[in-house]
Amino acid sequence: MEGPVIKVGSVTYAMKGRDLLAGYGIRAYIERVQRPGEGGCGYGLYVPKQTDKAQGLLREHGIPVQGRAEREGRM
Repeated sequence: MEGPVIKVGSVTYAMKGRDLLAGYGIRAYIERVQRPGEGGCGYGLYVPKQTDKAQGLLREHGIPVQGRAEREGRM
């Protein structure tokens, strides 16, 4: 399954976001994401369905969204 990962930066924000989205009936999975050019990893949420809605909810509830990354090489 490939698709976008909503980047949130820290594992704390990823956990808060996952729990928030669960309350809205949206499944989200925490994943590490590479941050090209920054030399490290961050965290994001893979949301297989309703990604746009999920991203909006995260922002509405104060979870900083740093954009999206493509999910690579996962099955």
